[in-house]
Amino acid sequence: MSHVAVENVHGLDQQLAVLDLNSADVQGVPGICLSPGRYIPPHLRNKEASKNGFGYDNKDAGGWNAPKDTAYNNFGGRSDRGKSSFFSDRGSSSRGRLELSEAVLFGRYERGGFGGGGNSRWVEDSRDDEDWSKPLPPNERVEHELFSGSNTGINFEKYDDIPVEATGQNCPPHIESFHDVDLGEIIMGNITLSRYTRPTPVQKYAIPIIKSKRDLMACAQTGSGKTAAFLLPVLSQIYTEGPGEALQAMKNSAQVENGKYGRRKQYPISLILAPTRELALQIYEEARKVAYRSHVRPCVVYGGADIGQQIRDLERGCHLLVATPGRLVDMMERGKIGLDYCNYLVLDEADRMLDMGFEPQIRRIVEQDTMPPKGLRRTMMFSATFPKEIQILARDFLEEYIFLAVGRVGSTSENITQKVVWVEENDKRSFLLDLLNATGKESLTLVFVETKKGADSLEDFLYREGYSCTSIHGDRSQRDREEALHQFRSGRCPILVATAVAARGLDISNVKHVINFDLPSDIEEYVHRIGRTGRVGNLGLATSFFNDKNSNITKDLLDILVEAKQEVPSWLESLAYEHQHKSSSRGRSKRFSGGFGARDYRQTSSSTSSGGFGSRGGRNTGGHGGNRGFGGGGFGNFYSSDGYGGNYSQVDWWGN
Repeated sequence: MSHVAVENVHGLDQQLAVLDLNSADVQGVPGICLSPGRYIPPHLRNKEASKNGFGYDNKDAGGWNAPKDTAYNNFGGRSDRGKSSFFSDRGSSSRGRLELSEAVLFGRYERGGFGGGGNSRWVEDSRDDEDWSKPLPPNERVEHELFSGSNTGINFEKYDDIPVEATGQNCPPHIESFHDVDLGEIIMGNITLSRYTRPTPVQKYAIPIIKSKRDLMACAQTGSGKTAAFLLPVLSQIYTEGPGEALQAMKNSAQVENGKYGRRKQYPISLILAPTRELALQIYEEARKVAYRSHVRPCVVYGGADIGQQIRDLERGCHLLVATPGRLVDMMERGKIGLDYCNYLVLDEADRMLDMGFEPQIRRIVEQDTMPPKGLRRTMMFSATFPKEIQILARDFLEEYIFLAVGRVGSTSENITQKVVWVEENDKRSFLLDLLNATGKESLTLVFVETKKGADSLEDFLYREGYSCTSIHGDRSQRDREEALHQFRSGRCPILVATAVAARGLDISNVKHVINFDLPSDIEEYVHRIGRTGRVGNLGLATSFFNDKNSNITKDLLDILVEAKQEVPSWLESLAYEHQHKSSSRGRSKRFSGGFGARDYRQTSSSTSSGGFGSRGGRNTGGHGGNRGFGGGGFGNFYSSDGYGGNYSQVDWWGN
């Protein structure tokens, strides 16, 4: 195309010129005129395209695979990998440029997407008869964005030793490979792109249970692959079954105003509830990976962010919705979300949601609206702990469910090295500086405190001492929290001071060290905190500052250290022995043997030794007298070895 022609091209013509499309490429498309000098005002462009009969005929036009911040481009251009049809069609499209229909749709209309106006119906109207089980053409730019950072850890094989127990009627057999169950072409292709070699223990059991359309309550430690355990089978079912009546309901919900279609109510097929904004965003990012090259469009809504932007994103289409309870109720009351056709409900970190006071919102969503009742929908609940009280409450949401208990990953597999040191309250900051020097400034370190004020104060202290650090807690704005997490993940601020808001479900890879500057008041929170390191097979270290204020968790903390085959200081054994005698009349411990975070309360009437779930409280406590050989001293050089950096060994951390 000549220099003069390029100089005079405007609007759509300019985009086509940049893509180096000659006139022969567009002659067969009615209504497009590439004559130099023609200009279409932006506010008339949608009308112009609609008048000329352009619909979203291309399968990619739905925008399910759109990059987060950029328009679609760079489709095709990769040769056949020779694996399956999921990969073999990569070389079929033209190299280095878009076809015209893609140029029109992605170059011109990407900004509008599905949002507002009559043109939002183009995509959905063209999808009524399409096979949702067939993969769409690849988008290399999106593929690189989604799958370039996968990391499964160096000790993945140790998952084979994790104990798993499933209770309930007619439990389907577990799988050993992703190929043992029909997940479909799209899922298997995305598993390959994610570089998953084999399922983790929770995935081995949860995937066939969900594929068998059974309700599930799964107790598995954070970092064990729970998110993929429900995303893979749920989306596999959606691909197989298609949108059903949800698609037609969305189209029927359009309001005609001034002769134009208004914005439509969305009817997600699957709903995933999470307690925090960070966890919701994390699940959404994983859902984008599993939904790559499919018709399914994931969305996420959460509090603390611009609701207008979230509404506009919803209006582009929503088949799988990740949400925090409060913001979802708001969207439902605004008439933006309908749950009439929600066939799959997932409650992630379910115990924490109920424990944090979300029960009214959850009941409003599940029981007091239009969601199909239990029995007609499939319900899954996942968490690292499920106390009996929470299990009893969860009966209202589940029907004939299977209870799945997976041993604590990182404890029984010894991926997390746990250390407990006695530190008086006034000495904590000094000890923390010594510890940070010992572990090296390059390692990602997560420091937990109990209060928001304490987080800000400790961040200021570390900053004054010359450490690059940031903090996250409930009073920080959503933008500040996201920026803090980004700086921490990228390594620009390798120290993150956090309250419990960051302890639940956050998947921050390569965290080498978790420090409990303030120990939590309950042992379940401790389990969640140390789960931030040693994730999915990686090695990690957890250090906890202990003093008289933490005596209430002495026994449970000792039990966890013993179960995980960690070295226990003798002073902790002595304290636990004393505490055991003082509290023996108050009931048995909340922890359970076998490395499980809970047991199926329905099994309490059976033998206490069944399935290895016997109560920790009933065991002989004579072993706490120190005969395991745990003693003081000898730990001074721990932080100068095993890849944790530094040659710092002056402090005898574990002396008694």
